[in-house]
Amino acid sequence: MTDIASTDVVDEPAPAEMPDLLDELDTIVDKLQNTGFTRLSDAEVDDAGMRIERAIARLTYTGNQQIVEADQRDLPRKSGYRSVIDYMKHRLRIAYPGKRLKQTRATATYPDLTTGEPLEPTHPTLAEAFANGQVGSAHVHAVMDVLDQIPHAIPLDVQVAAERTMAEQAVNLTPEQITDVGSRLLAHLDPDGTLADDTDRQRRRKLSVNRQRADGTAKMSADLTPELLARITMLLAVWAKPGMNNPDDPESPHGSIENADPEMVEAAAARDDRSDAQRNHDAFNALLKAVFEDGLLGKSHRGLPIQVIVKADLNDLIREAGFATTATGTLIPIPDLIDMAADAQPWLAVFKDATAVPLYFGRGKRLATREQRLASFARPDGEVCSTPDCDLSAAHVEMHHAQLDWGLGGLTDITDLTPACSKHNRMVGDQPGQFTTRMVREGPDEGRCAWRLNAEPGAPPNPERINRRPDLPRRFAEHLRQVRTEIHGPDPASGDQPRLEIREVIDHRPEPPMRGLSVTELSPIELQLAAIIGLNTRR
Repeated sequence: MTDIASTDVVDEPAPAEMPDLLDELDTIVDKLQNTGFTRLSDAEVDDAGMRIERAIARLTYTGNQQIVEADQRDLPRKSGYRSVIDYMKHRLRIAYPGKRLKQTRATATYPDLTTGEPLEPTHPTLAEAFANGQVGSAHVHAVMDVLDQIPHAIPLDVQVAAERTMAEQAVNLTPEQITDVGSRLLAHLDPDGTLADDTDRQRRRKLSVNRQRADGTAKMSADLTPELLARITMLLAVWAKPGMNNPDDPESPHGSIENADPEMVEAAAARDDRSDAQRNHDAFNALLKAVFEDGLLGKSHRGLPIQVIVKADLNDLIREAGFATTATGTLIPIPDLIDMAADAQPWLAVFKDATAVPLYFGRGKRLATREQRLASFARPDGEVCSTPDCDLSAAHVEMHHAQLDWGLGGLTDITDLTPACSKHNRMVGDQPGQFTTRMVREGPDEGRCAWRLNAEPGAPPNPERINRRPDLPRRFAEHLRQVRTEIHGPDPASGDQPRLEIREVIDHRPEPPMRGLSVTELSPIELQLAAIIGLNTRR
């Protein structure tokens, strides 16, 4: 008798393992990169572009599922990272991990905590279009931004229908068009604006200051609550009137129009050619200047005085060109800094052999002093947290005993201290996932802190790393000199132009100079500079 099962059923090939598939993917990508498009017809080039973009979207969706699996297995902690965000940023090298994680949580499939069965994504229709490559990451975020604005009082069935509608529209629209269509949908769901309540308004409130542009300016955007809106409109009504708080007019009254001389205001208004937006900007600037001067922000923040603290290169000050850096990481053009310095309390930090080691600010205390914090900021690497890949500015960091913890006998000397944000300062220890730190004592990185992420026992040790963000200006200058040499040849006069450096002018004494500065052998140009920025020097 014939065994029907053995003759009719064809053995199916076993499913390929994920590593084999990834190897095959690498091979295919290599072939795509090496093949190029020059031999294709116009139609084939056009089709290739659409298929590649679809593949990118599908791979991104697949990558999001990897993030879910890694999170479920606690891989971030096992790899030495404190959170899935850190794992995504440093291990997976994802550019915007917070944004990507939000995308993942909205469209990826998570397992049920009880049964382990896969649950439906938060936005299932959008997730399906994403998995099929019909929409990309930008489309997904545009849809999520619309859905996040739906008032929570809207019934669930209406919210589900809205998700399906927006996902359907996203297949054929650009992200910008999705935003426009979303505005129409939101107006349809709440035409009178009565469903949005204080909970929705509080959920949407935000104020963001974007990164500085190349010219030093930055954009600020905000969604204001009615309470803040009322205060701001009143501020602008009395501080942003024509003629008031005009930085280009030395005769312009400052402060509120209610306290100004009406004749002076009228005369200044006749000279005022600023736009409404410029007057609003200047009013905010004048208000914050008054807040700083009146001390309303307090006396200190993380040991630093609450003032605009700036450091600049001496050569830039002499040339009146380039940028200075504040303790909050803002770049200020040197000409603007010189104007600001007229009313400033100056400090002079002098460094040994132009390295990152100050001559003396040591203290035998557990907490760093204000002088030590100022000296730390003035160092070439002191403008940000010293942890690799961290860019938190000096105004938000603490002082970390990098060479040896205070509790183990470490000293609070400036040569043993390094700036570290609260998060990374708490991550120092001897356990896996924590950091081990030390101060570099010699070489080009003398005075800087090296960080090593502790791995689990038996795992290969991670290398020591130094935060190289502060090196960017110096490295750019070096590359620029190299490029100019390659193009124009060596500069014969370069050897006759020694780099101007501040001499070692502070003697070794228990207390660092405060109000007056002990200065010896200053050159005429340095004396002129001291006069410009208002340094109080004494022989």
